[in-house]
Amino acid sequence: MALFDPPPDVQLKYAHSEGPTFVTYTPDGKYLITAGQNNFVRKFTHLSVDEPDITDHQHAANSGLAATNENWYICNEDGVVESYSIRTNKSDKLITRFPLPVRDIAVSPDGYWLAACSDDINIKLVNTHDTTKHIVIRHHPKPIKHLSFDPTGSLLAASCTDGTIYMYSVASETPDLVDKLPGLIPALDVDNEITTRVFWHPDGRAFALGRSDMDIAVVSKQDWGVKKLFAGGHSNDITAIGWSTNGAFLASGDSKGYVVIWESKNQKVIVKRQYEGGISTIVWHPTDNVITIATNEGLVNIQMKALPPEHEKTLNLPLQPSPGFQAGGDSLARLEKRAEARAEAQKQRRGSVEDILAGLDDDEDDWLDDDDGAGYGEKNENGKRNLTGLSIGMPSGKRHYGSWSPDIHEPMQPGSTPWRGDRKYLFLSLIGFIWTVDQKTHNTVTVEFYDQEQFRNFHFTDPLLYDKAVLNEHGTLFSSVPGRGNPALLFYREHENWGVRHEWKTRLPDGEEVLSIALSSSYIVACTDKGYIRIYSLYGVPIRVYRQKHAPVVSCTSWRDYVMILGNGPVSASGRAQLTYTIENIRRDEIVQNNDVVALPDDATVRNLFFSTDGDPMVYLSTGVLLALQHWRSPGQARWVPILDTNYLDRRIGGRKEETYWPVAVSQDKFCCIILKGGEKHPYFPRPLLSEFDFKMPVSNPPDEDEAKNDPMTKLEESFVRESVLLSLSEDLVEHTRATEDEKLNVMKRHVVIDKTLLQILALECKDEEKNSKCLEIVGLMKQPRTLAMAVKVAEKYERHALAQKIEEMRNQMEED
Repeated sequence: MALFDPPPDVQLKYAHSEGPTFVTYTPDGKYLITAGQNNFVRKFTHLSVDEPDITDHQHAANSGLAATNENWYICNEDGVVESYSIRTNKSDKLITRFPLPVRDIAVSPDGYWLAACSDDINIKLVNTHDTTKHIVIRHHPKPIKHLSFDPTGSLLAASCTDGTIYMYSVASETPDLVDKLPGLIPALDVDNEITTRVFWHPDGRAFALGRSDMDIAVVSKQDWGVKKLFAGGHSNDITAIGWSTNGAFLASGDSKGYVVIWESKNQKVIVKRQYEGGISTIVWHPTDNVITIATNEGLVNIQMKALPPEHEKTLNLPLQPSPGFQAGGDSLARLEKRAEARAEAQKQRRGSVEDILAGLDDDEDDWLDDDDGAGYGEKNENGKRNLTGLSIGMPSGKRHYGSWSPDIHEPMQPGSTPWRGDRKYLFLSLIGFIWTVDQKTHNTVTVEFYDQEQFRNFHFTDPLLYDKAVLNEHGTLFSSVPGRGNPALLFYREHENWGVRHEWKTRLPDGEEVLSIALSSSYIVACTDKGYIRIYSLYGVPIRVYRQKHAPVVSCTSWRDYVMILGNGPVSASGRAQLTYTIENIRRDEIVQNNDVVALPDDATVRNLFFSTDGDPMVYLSTGVLLALQHWRSPGQARWVPILDTNYLDRRIGGRKEETYWPVAVSQDKFCCIILKGGEKHPYFPRPLLSEFDFKMPVSNPPDEDEAKNDPMTKLEESFVRESVLLSLSEDLVEHTRATEDEKLNVMKRHVVIDKTLLQILALECKDEEKNSKCLEIVGLMKQPRTLAMAVKVAEKYERHALAQKIEEMRNQMEED
C-alpha cells in the first residue's frame, strides 16, 4: 500500500485484505460490523479500545453485509447467506442458498425479512425467524446489483444490471412490481465498483443515487422525478452514499477516495476529505458525530468528529425532511407508520426547543425563511437573525413554523398488532382473539374464544376492511376506515344468546376517522381524528358526543360505566407532548380524573392500556414496566404505581432470558402476557400461548439466588409494599361500588397478609438489639390488635422485654381507640 496521511481524528483499522470492504452499525449503535474479501467478520464495540471480536467462516469472499440489534447477516460468492448472533458471534442459522454468487443482501427495518440477490437473476425474500417462509421474485430480466428497503419496509428497490430500478411492494406475501424506473442508473456489471444502489432518505419520501455525470440525484417517491441535485462535489465515479440518521446530512464517496459531506437542505458541501483507496461503503453512527468509511484497500476509517462543531447540533435535531420537501404536511413517514427501530433512534436524539433555537446559527441562516414578512429573517447590527415574531406553540400576530414540530404520541388501539405480511391481530385478550387477513380485494376476519363451550367462534368476509376491534364477554365491536366511497363505520355484534343475536351498524360523518374504540359491559366508545368522543349504548343508542380537551386522541379503554381516554397534552421541555388521561363515569356523567398526566419516562411509549378484571386502570410501557393507577376514584388523588418491572423478573436476572413481553391483561393479581423471543416485537402466527407473572414491585435491587437465601428481608419488604398497594385498590373498589362478598373478603385477606409480612420483618429485626426504634416503627404499621399481641410474643422470644412492654402499651391504646 502507498503511504498516505489519514485525515485528523480518524481511527484507522487494517481490517481486511485488499478488495471491497463492507461495514454497518447495529441500529442501536453499540457495534460496528465489518466484512471483506477474506473469510472472517470483525465486530468492533463503539468507542472501545479493545480488540474486535473475529468470526471465521469457510466460504469464499464476502459480498454483502446487513445487521439488526440481534444479528448480522453475511453473504458470499459461494452463494450462501448466513445469520450470526450479535451476542455470541456464532452462526445461528443458514438463511438461504443460491447456486451462483450472492451479490447483495438487505434486511427490512423490523428485522423480519431479508432480501438477497444472486447472479441467477432471482431475488429471494426470506423470513429471518422461520426460513421455511420465503418468496422468490422474478420480474427482472437480468441480475440485480443492489437491494434496499425503504424506511417503512413496504418497498424494495432492486437496482438491475440492465440500467433499470425495479420497485417491488413487499407489504404482502405476494410481492407486486410497483414500477420500473429506467434511465436513472447506468447499466453496469454486478462487480463494477460504481454504486447504483437506492439510498432511501430516513423520512421515506425520496431516495438518493449516484449519476453517471458524478452528481447525486434526489428522486421523489411520489412521481419518481428528480427533486434536487447534489452537484459539483465529485470529479470521479460515485461509489458510496449514506444519509445521517435524521436525514440532515448526506455523505458520498468516489473511486479516488474522496468523501464529501453535504447539508441536505441546501445541497452545500460542508467537508471534503480523502482516504486511501476507492470508497466502498459509508455509514453514519446512529447517534454520534461519527462516520465510518470502508475502502477497496481493506481499510476501515472511523472518522471521529465527522461534522464541524457548528453543524454538529443539527445532527441532534429530530427527523428532517427530504431535500425538496417541506417539514410536516402530507408526510409519508407518518402515513405509513415508520419502522419502530427508526422511531426509537429518533427519540434518543430528540432535541428540546432550546436545542432548536441554538441550532439557528450564523452559518445556518437557511433554517429560517422570512416568507410571511414578519422580519425575523433579517440580520441585526450584530449579524444575528432577528427572532422577533418567531413563535413555537405560542399565539402571536404572525406565526412561523420552521422544521421543528412537537413529538406527539401516535394513536394506538389496545390489544392490536401491526400488519406483518398479509395479516394482523385486531385484538388479543383473556376472552379470545381476533385476526384479519388481507385478500387484496377484501379481508377475512376470524374471532376465536378460549371458552368454546360458552361462546361460538365465527368468521366472515370483510369488504369494509375493519382495522380495529374489541372483544368482551358480551359482544364484539369493529370499526373501519373511510374509503372506497364509504364513511367510517362502527359495527357491534352481540354474542349468540339462546339462539338470538343482536347487531347494529352506524356511519360516522364524512371525513371523520376512528382512532381508537372501547367496549365495556355497558357502553361503546369511539375516539375520532376530529377530537370527538362518541359514546353509544350496547344497542346503538347515541348517548353523548363531545370534544376531548387534549388532542389528538391517543387511545381509550373502558370498564363497566367508566372510560379512560389518553390524549396529547402540553409540550414538555424535551419537545415531546405529555401523555394525559381522563376518566369519566358515563352513567353519572361525571369526570373522575380530568386531564392528568400519565407518568411516562422521556424514552417510553405505551404498549397497551386496559382495566384489570377488578377495574383498576393499567398501562404497560415500552420499558417493560406495568403501572397501576392508585386512588383513581378520588378526584385529584390518583397516582401511577409500578406494580411490575419485567426487567427484574427472576427469569431475567443475570441475563438468563433475553425476551420481551406483549401485554394482554391483568387478572387476579397476575400480569398476563405473551413471551416474545428472538428479537420479536409483536405476536405472530400461529397464536402463541399466554403466560402469567406475579406482581413484583421495584423496591430495591433484586438479589441473586444465593443472596436471597441468606437475606430474606428484600423479598419481605417488596411483599409489604406490593400488598399495601393492592390493599388500597381493593378498599377503593369496596368503598365506591356495590361490592360482592368475595370482594369484601379479599380486603380482609390482604390485611392478614400485610400483618403476617410485618411480623416476619419484625422477627428479623429483633435479632439486632440496636434496632428498637425500627422495630417500634414496624409495629406502628400494624392495623389489628391481635397482630400486636403476636408482636409482643415475637419480642419476648428474642428476650427484648423493653420492646415487648412498649408494644403492649401500643396494643392497649389501639383497643381503647
